[in-house]
Amino acid sequence: MTTAQIFDSMDYGPAPESAAEALEWIATRGPAFGHFIDGGFTRPGETFATRNPATGAELAQITQGTVEDVEVAVAAATKAFPKWSKLSCHARAKYLYALARLLQKHSRLFAVLETLDNGKPIREARDIDIPLAQRHFYHHAGLAQLRDAELPGHRPIGVCGQVIPWNFPLLMLAWKIAPALAAGNTVVLKPAEYTSLTALLFGQICQEAGLPRGVVNIVTGDGRTGEAIVTHPGTAKIAFTGSTAVGRRIREQTAGMGKSLTLELGGKSPYIVFDDADIDSAIEGLVDAIWFNQGQVCCAGSRLLVQEGIAGEFHDRLKARMAKLRVGDPLDKCIDMGALVDPVQHAAISRMVDANSEGETWRAPVEMPETGCFYPPTLVTGLSPAAPLMQDEIFGPVLVSTTFRTPAEAVEVANNTRYGLAASLWTENLNLALDIAPKLAAGVVWVNATNLFDAAAPFGGLRESGFGREGGWEGLQAYLAPAAKWAPIKTIAPFPAPEAPEAPGLDRTAKLYIGGKQARPDGGYSHPVWSKRGALLGHAGIGSRKDIRNAVEAARGAGAWARASAHNRAQVLYYMAENLSARSEEFARRIRELTACSAARAEAEVARSIDRLFSYAAWADKMDGRVANVPIRGVALAMREPVGVIGALAPDEAPFLGAISLIAPAIAMGNRVVLVPSQPCPLAATDLYQVLDTSDLPGGVVNIVTGPSHELGMTLARHLDVDALWSFAGGVDAGALETASAGNLKRTWINRAAPDWAGPEAEGRAFLDQATEVRTIWVPYGE
Repeated sequence: MTTAQIFDSMDYGPAPESAAEALEWIATRGPAFGHFIDGGFTRPGETFATRNPATGAELAQITQGTVEDVEVAVAAATKAFPKWSKLSCHARAKYLYALARLLQKHSRLFAVLETLDNGKPIREARDIDIPLAQRHFYHHAGLAQLRDAELPGHRPIGVCGQVIPWNFPLLMLAWKIAPALAAGNTVVLKPAEYTSLTALLFGQICQEAGLPRGVVNIVTGDGRTGEAIVTHPGTAKIAFTGSTAVGRRIREQTAGMGKSLTLELGGKSPYIVFDDADIDSAIEGLVDAIWFNQGQVCCAGSRLLVQEGIAGEFHDRLKARMAKLRVGDPLDKCIDMGALVDPVQHAAISRMVDANSEGETWRAPVEMPETGCFYPPTLVTGLSPAAPLMQDEIFGPVLVSTTFRTPAEAVEVANNTRYGLAASLWTENLNLALDIAPKLAAGVVWVNATNLFDAAAPFGGLRESGFGREGGWEGLQAYLAPAAKWAPIKTIAPFPAPEAPEAPGLDRTAKLYIGGKQARPDGGYSHPVWSKRGALLGHAGIGSRKDIRNAVEAARGAGAWARASAHNRAQVLYYMAENLSARSEEFARRIRELTACSAARAEAEVARSIDRLFSYAAWADKMDGRVANVPIRGVALAMREPVGVIGALAPDEAPFLGAISLIAPAIAMGNRVVLVPSQPCPLAATDLYQVLDTSDLPGGVVNIVTGPSHELGMTLARHLDVDALWSFAGGVDAGALETASAGNLKRTWINRAAPDWAGPEAEGRAFLDQATEVRTIWVPYGE
């Protein structure tokens, strides 16, 4: 065969990788494995088989972790935490560096073991998974070294429970363990039951690195083991990567426990191809987007959106490329697609595809192995946007496709999903790319590229793809907490009605404030607000579920605020401060009447509120994103963007300053707010209406609904159009609020303690971080 013939046919022979060393390691260390706890391996307990999905052959026996095993692991991590957290940053950095070096030294063993256990092609394990895992430990060695210098005023959280999936076993371990250790935490990690072997090998290199006992603990098992870690009272943080259904369950299980929580969940990522795209490049990118790791990727480009004018040609050329994909033994370095992880996954994919009755299903005519857990590359075209295959995560090598006509329609179709993990867009028009990228509801957007990852670039989702970021400074901060101690929130009762009320003056009934207008509560009820001396200060409306619905609808309708320039938002905040200053005596008098505080304290609360408005006006155009230093010819832009609609329950102990301290950072970053004021002192917030009306704030950006904090908070928590819920209110059930928020997996900041609202810890980056999401936009450049 000539060289020209080889390039024409693209046929080339097998290049098998030997599994001898990996199988020898299994035989030597096993073949039955216990857990890795307190620096050593335990004796195997009750075990189950882990199998090679390409052949069905048993590889090893893995111990099923019990509640008792988790108890021992958490105890070991708890014991190790004080000493580990007090090490110098340099000392922790040296351990992370040692782990990175050992991952390099054992790289081939890790790659082959990963392929045997998971079924992914050896090329992917060797060239992507293992180098990226090494990169994470190297990068976080640097973050560990710089932690105190760059993030002063923070402390490690404690024992971190981590549950990782089977699609990237070692890489997900690195994403979780590296930042946790760099921040000064200890770890109890559960690998997926299908793919535990590389995690156990990692336990071995922890020994080789001399990592102190108990800092890293690995407990194997199925979902019961993960549940024991998640619900254990000794784990202070839970980090989970996996399905949305399990993530929702974890949100419910941890509700009210006070645990920090990050969730990286499923996706249905759009892959948008405009009519000016380089079609050949887009098709090659698509191969990586959906058939990489057999499509078992949470951010897989599984929804193809092609501009109508090129759809026919694109699909024809795509099918020709699909027909050339090679499916077979994952240990063959010539293979493009290996085996699915387990027959259960194969059955689930088959069931979903076979149930589809729309469009055309085309399976690539590739040679398929006779045995093993393999599924052919599949394309389903002609689907409507609402078709189940367009909406539900398949998690396999199945691409679904539809068309669009205009860029606006592309955005609308792309965002027509409950997920928001990633997106790819292909166009030779850079202006179009940079216009579309920020409009996509996705935590990560790739321009003329796909599946780019790096330890320096934050990764994570929106909507039902979870919350929190992994990678970079943002990922490290998820494993840190403010060092400042906050005081427990106390419930403050309103002043009671006097036995003999004073004769009322001119009636004053505060209405609700919805969409820039005062509105009577839908239920028609209000309640009196009394001073300590028994004077009737006025009546406040009792808001209801319908009032919250109207307020959220108004907030959604004010989406243009997110697109306003940061300078314009700052101007509005300055105007608010100016108008509040002009009426400071009136507001101070109201605070004094509502709380019975001294005149000096009331005046100080108003003055601090004006100062806080100035602070967030200053921050509005200074809460910058950054360019992540990633190893590509291009940039990864980590952009700060508003969360969306935030429901906020204001505190009682500083009813006016507390309300301002929640409203100001939220709107400074472009969010819209539905505020529930202090229940005993609602009139402190209702007096803001005229300030808002005279400060050029668009209607719907701030909405105020008075009434019972917990009931209105529950309505906000359940509302699917609310993107985040904050609470500093007394008398609320934090567990109930967090459980209710699981419906759409909204971000929650439900506090059981509060800062001194007049102090510096009650403003700044902690509040701004809660008011923003990080969207990472990858823009490669060059020919």
